[in-house]
Amino acid sequence: MSDFELLDPGAPAGGAFTAGSAGTDPLLDGLNPAQERAVIARGPALLIVAGAGSGKTRVLTHRIAHLIREKEAWPSQILAITFTNKAAAEMRERIGGLLGDTADGMWISTFHSACVRILRREAERFGYVSGFTIYDSADSRALLKRIIKELDADSYGFTPANSGSKISRLKNELTDASGYAATMNENDPRDRLFVEIFRMYEQELRRANAFDFDDLIGQTVHLFRAHPDVAAVYQRRFRHILVDEYQDTNHAQYSLIRELTRPIAVEQVDRLVPPVRARELDANGQIPAASLTVVGDSDQSIYAFRGADIRNIVEFERDFTGAEVVKLEQNYRSTQNILSAANAVIGNNFDRQEKNLWTAEGDGAKIVGFTGYSQHDEARFVAEEIEDLHREGLDYNDMAVFYRTNSQTRALEELLIRSAIPYRVLGGTKFYERAEVKDAMAYLTSIANPYDPIAWSRLLGAPKRGIGPMAEAHLANFQEAQGISLHDAMLRVDEVPQIGPKLRGTVRGLAELLTRAAQMAAGGGATDVAAAPGEDAEEKQPAPVGDVLKLILDETEMVEKLRARRDPQDDARAENLEELVAVAREFDAKQPGAGLLAFLTEVSLVAAADDLDDTSGTVSLMTMHTAKGLEYRAVFITGVEEGLIPHQMSVDEVGGVNEERRLMYVGITRARERLYLTLASTRATFGDVSVAMPSRFLQEIPEGLIDWRQSPGEVTSRGGTASRALNAPSRPGASGSRSWSGRSSDSSVSFGSGSGRGGSGAAAVSEPASGNMQSALEQWRERKRAAKAAQAAGGGFPNTIGAGTRDNGDLELATGDRIRHDDYGEGRVTGVTGSGTKRIAHVVFDSVGERKLLVKLAPISKVE
Repeated sequence: MSDFELLDPGAPAGGAFTAGSAGTDPLLDGLNPAQERAVIARGPALLIVAGAGSGKTRVLTHRIAHLIREKEAWPSQILAITFTNKAAAEMRERIGGLLGDTADGMWISTFHSACVRILRREAERFGYVSGFTIYDSADSRALLKRIIKELDADSYGFTPANSGSKISRLKNELTDASGYAATMNENDPRDRLFVEIFRMYEQELRRANAFDFDDLIGQTVHLFRAHPDVAAVYQRRFRHILVDEYQDTNHAQYSLIRELTRPIAVEQVDRLVPPVRARELDANGQIPAASLTVVGDSDQSIYAFRGADIRNIVEFERDFTGAEVVKLEQNYRSTQNILSAANAVIGNNFDRQEKNLWTAEGDGAKIVGFTGYSQHDEARFVAEEIEDLHREGLDYNDMAVFYRTNSQTRALEELLIRSAIPYRVLGGTKFYERAEVKDAMAYLTSIANPYDPIAWSRLLGAPKRGIGPMAEAHLANFQEAQGISLHDAMLRVDEVPQIGPKLRGTVRGLAELLTRAAQMAAGGGATDVAAAPGEDAEEKQPAPVGDVLKLILDETEMVEKLRARRDPQDDARAENLEELVAVAREFDAKQPGAGLLAFLTEVSLVAAADDLDDTSGTVSLMTMHTAKGLEYRAVFITGVEEGLIPHQMSVDEVGGVNEERRLMYVGITRARERLYLTLASTRATFGDVSVAMPSRFLQEIPEGLIDWRQSPGEVTSRGGTASRALNAPSRPGASGSRSWSGRSSDSSVSFGSGSGRGGSGAAAVSEPASGNMQSALEQWRERKRAAKAAQAAGGGFPNTIGAGTRDNGDLELATGDRIRHDDYGEGRVTGVTGSGTKRIAHVVFDSVGERKLLVKLAPISKVE
């Protein structure tokens, strides 16, 4: 356990600035009254209810700077917690701008990063060493897969995914295997088997000297509860605790905050080092609880599926007696029309603190609504509007398309590709989850923790070197029987008679590589691989992580073997490994001498949203959950239909619709200037076409806020068979039709309401004459069959990419070149934009006029 120096807040705060000479306070200048109150308020607890776009980060950073400038706290006495590394870095940078070097001593980090720092310091208290491994989700799945196979639990329906999800949920509730066993149904064989899986999982983690991601916070809470003297050190150090996004905290995170904000009892006071001074104590002889500030918005609590508990923020005043509440309602991001729509939707929830967002920036443009006949029609509208906005001067990276489920991206991607609009789908395979990157990381992990069987097992086969499952098992059994590290077992492979002479040489060569790499990582003087990363870390200067990684890649020839396959995908994998070396070099430059353990810790804590690149010049496609914390000048929310938003799975859950409404609120408030709400009257799911109904959330938005380019009523009044025409008037004489410009008293957001043909939503896919649903479905299936045939012949629907496309990666085009298109004939190139695989040719064709073509895929050739 480390002792912390206790600084005297009454001394001058070096580097902190003072108020301006003219009576103005630079920390309060420009703040609105609510923001100013949030900065200067003092007391045991403060809840800042920060509406979307209300400047909460500015308030948090100025509050911290104000505490330090007023000499109420030293930087080392402040703990600021965020949910992502990106948010922590932004806060650190802003406070550095306000305070300079004075900010260096404070902890500004995520929950997990803060807990890792504590656990590394205190690991020996509960039987671990400071070099413990942090298992990511893939490592945990691999371990659970092995356990489930050993127990033959798959015959009962257990999988790594469902077992891991349940274990994670229990750990976030601070429940271990023994705790679950005490409350389970003992007559249920599945419950008994799950307890066995959970127990074995805990035992294997312990044996590997490892924690999974959920353990980091839970184990810290258990440490504080089991060792009050350890908790007292941190309770004394952190006198001001500030938590961002408090509405997203789960039970374990809430419990951690509760432990850190407890007063230090009299029996612990006398044991503290350095000795306690009189001014630290209250009238009862205790060190009073730290001051807690939380920032959040119950209206943006959308992570219940991850264990977030909205009660943490809704019941804050009950949990922390004497808490003050400050509401930030002035919005600096969106126009009033967008905010009015958000207020109207979220106002239908009851589990919230009442607030009303407003802006001084004016009403802005109306929200645009559009109903397509199908998801492809909807996607075509989105693509056309993106092009129009781009021509008006909006960069592609200022626009985003949101959807509720990932399955909605297919039609959107097809239309964006056909329109040659550059885009990216956020939430795909992340860098550190790619197989080749995990292979290289397995070497580094095993060097830091040679008892970790998951990393060791992975490195044995990366690259393939003939060490099969049987040899791996013999080595693991020998290691366990001898009570040595896995690396030592490999060095003593001659003592394992089941492994043949030829394979022994391979194993021994790999073990010697790991030994050299471990010695390098430890500073060049370690002889015991198991002890190298941890024991002498403070006495030796660790080698740069980039050098250690380069040694491994050179010796194993991982990059060369990938290049030798001459497969574009393997080339991309080799580039990923080279990028990993660049990441390590960048880490070495930012944190000289930090060493391998610090690098592994940083990598393991990278959050999903931290890698977002908002300068890529591409339209961003993402789920509404991913959109949290982001903002764009123009936002398209697609699929605003019952069954999608709110999602069908949420309708029957307690509080499910309320959470979906909060998700809609989050989506709306990401838009700064332009907001589009789109839906389809029919949607194909798993090959079947079904009628889609407008979301109930659309009906909660006042009619005057939406400018409908094509309304649900206009679509259904024509039976869903007319081709789309923006603002097209309804067909004369259709009894069910009506113009959306003339508002009526009944709900204007509905399919088939009124008298239309048949008077039901079925009209959306029926023929005008017969109204026969089966006939319409048969026609649709026939169209799909025809499309497949046309696609095979090189044509196809305009919303699909035909089989006749080609790879024109080597085709060079310049302004003035003549080209021939398989469908459009000849034309002249007027310009080429983009680069690499995203080059776009702007062409004026003799027959069809101007078109934009993605050079790589378009069926074109140059006319000499």
